[in-house]
Amino acid sequence: MLAGFGTGAASLALSACSVPETPRRGTQAADPLPGKAISIDRHEQLMQILAHPDDDLYFMNPDTQRMLDSGTPLVCVYVTGGEATGINVIAGHPHPRPDKPAYSSARHQGLRQAYATLLGLPAFTPWNKGVTELRGGHRAEMNTLVSSGRRVELIFLNLAMHTARGGHLGLPSLWTYRGLNLRTVVAEGSPLETSGTYTYDALVDVLTGLLTRYRPTVVHTMDPDPDIQHSPTAVRRKDSEQVGYSDHADHTATASFSWAALIRWVAEATAGGGDIPAFVTTAYRGYYNRHWPKNLSRKVLLEKASHLLPYGGGADWECGNPGGCGDYNVGVGRPLTNKKGWVRSTHYRYPGPRPLLTAESDGRLVGYGVLGLRAVRWRETTPGSGQWGPPDDLGGGPLAPTLGGAALADGTQLLFALRFDSLAGHGASNTREIALLQQSTPGGKFSTWTGLGNPETEPDRGRRIGVPVAVTAPDGQVHLFVRNAAQGISTRVRDTTGRWGGWRDLGGEQIQDGLSAAVDTAGLVHVFAAGRDTVHHWAQSVPGGRLSLHPEPGLPLPGDSPTAVAARDGGIDVYYPRPASARTNAVHLGGTHPGVRPTTPVLPGKDDRGRVRLLLNGRVTVRSTGVVPLQGTALHVASGRDHEPTVAGLGPDALPWMWRPVRAV
Repeated sequence: MLAGFGTGAASLALSACSVPETPRRGTQAADPLPGKAISIDRHEQLMQILAHPDDDLYFMNPDTQRMLDSGTPLVCVYVTGGEATGINVIAGHPHPRPDKPAYSSARHQGLRQAYATLLGLPAFTPWNKGVTELRGGHRAEMNTLVSSGRRVELIFLNLAMHTARGGHLGLPSLWTYRGLNLRTVVAEGSPLETSGTYTYDALVDVLTGLLTRYRPTVVHTMDPDPDIQHSPTAVRRKDSEQVGYSDHADHTATASFSWAALIRWVAEATAGGGDIPAFVTTAYRGYYNRHWPKNLSRKVLLEKASHLLPYGGGADWECGNPGGCGDYNVGVGRPLTNKKGWVRSTHYRYPGPRPLLTAESDGRLVGYGVLGLRAVRWRETTPGSGQWGPPDDLGGGPLAPTLGGAALADGTQLLFALRFDSLAGHGASNTREIALLQQSTPGGKFSTWTGLGNPETEPDRGRRIGVPVAVTAPDGQVHLFVRNAAQGISTRVRDTTGRWGGWRDLGGEQIQDGLSAAVDTAGLVHVFAAGRDTVHHWAQSVPGGRLSLHPEPGLPLPGDSPTAVAARDGGIDVYYPRPASARTNAVHLGGTHPGVRPTTPVLPGKDDRGRVRLLLNGRVTVRSTGVVPLQGTALHVASGRDHEPTVAGLGPDALPWMWRPVRAV
């Protein structure tokens, strides 16, 4: 544990069962001290760790397809067999008899059909099927398809979705209780013909071994800490959500196992002086999607849904698989007609800019990000070169993938992170904390990481907080903002002596994560967030005062997170996507010219092809070349006379890229 970091204990609020207590293996955690070597073995490899067949198609696309289209190899690890009740429902037909091996097999075939189409091949393209050896003597079915240099591998661990102990949930119970052994399901027609068993440690070890084998540069996981959501019992059961939270219990448990394996991978890799594996992570929201406005345009939605159709397949298809030809309940157009609307959004658990951009006194750009669960710093090789140097390790892990930052008047940089303070399972501590790293001198070295605590006093609620966002006001105070468990905003303020005040709840209605803070020309601090029906706005009334909710009636419905920037007339320009559209709302609030069209440079989101767009001087410029941009591109506008904008982001090789569109014209 880092100096200054708090402790706490909480367990996943999942189904309970009585099992014998056995010793729990000690949690491995990488040394958080900075200065470690970072791997320079650069390649591209995407690994997705899923609970069920179709989680990737519903929640991670279109990101998966865009990386596949760029040539990035993909390996998908499916933790459960997806067998559920064993009933492969055909819409409009009586339910067939339960057959868990057949249903698991049918869902595997659906994935083969879907990924064949993602590669532009016929749905029934043959795959190479075999068995792969895993850590601890475990074995799993592996399917491989290679086409035109692109490669997809599907690994089916096939843990049962229910235990033999009273029908309790499998993975959630395996995460929560000691002494539990969970059997695997043998899918019909699988080359793996024997069942096995997994313990908690065995599953973490197997996932860690796969990470070590493939050395992914990008890891996609589900949401380890879903929002609190108290849906009525009938609604919750219909939507397959766990009690009290906006997701399936298997998604949460699989994400927790995934992050535990990521932490163990870094610990093993750096033990004895080894290099930090260079990878970035993205965690995706799951059933959260149905509770908020939809954020995919019609064109992107239709493309995303088109790959769920071959996954759903049909009972009359002649695919050659003995267990069936897909998950029939998903076929015949149901992705678009399903009232749950999961397919209509792709939401991130940790939204925000990656990397965080700033500039040093000599004009060199600096990017701060998270690599190998640790904070890193990239510097431009020379001012204006457009080339990034190697990353410097700033330590502090394990961290969520998005950092917040603010600079003091003298240029001293402050970095803020959401840290996995503990993540152990089996009733052990499962806590999160906001962490701070501050430069000792402007442009120089950083001091040690310290903890700023958590706005929530209960550990389970503390897991639900969002990523930190911060700004420095002209009076020298630093304002830190975090989405809290009630889905409002909490704040903490650093005064000019460096002392932090306590956490304070700003109130307001429910909002999504992805806050945006700005300071206007009068020195007033503003923070904006997307709500269910409008954009919510908190602001100071006087410099140095407390922020309070400032309702803005009549603002259009937001489809996703806003971006706020100070306008020259003293107002604030706010940009945010429209629901179910690639178009952007632009609103000018306050100032001496209310209602004027915003003119400040901004990133209005990606286009329908996933390309970065920059709005500059009333025109949209598209980044049409270069590597695929991962989630969270960032914009820096130079303070000089030309106000030259620079856009940066991370690519599938976990390397940062830089784009200066003015020079490219």
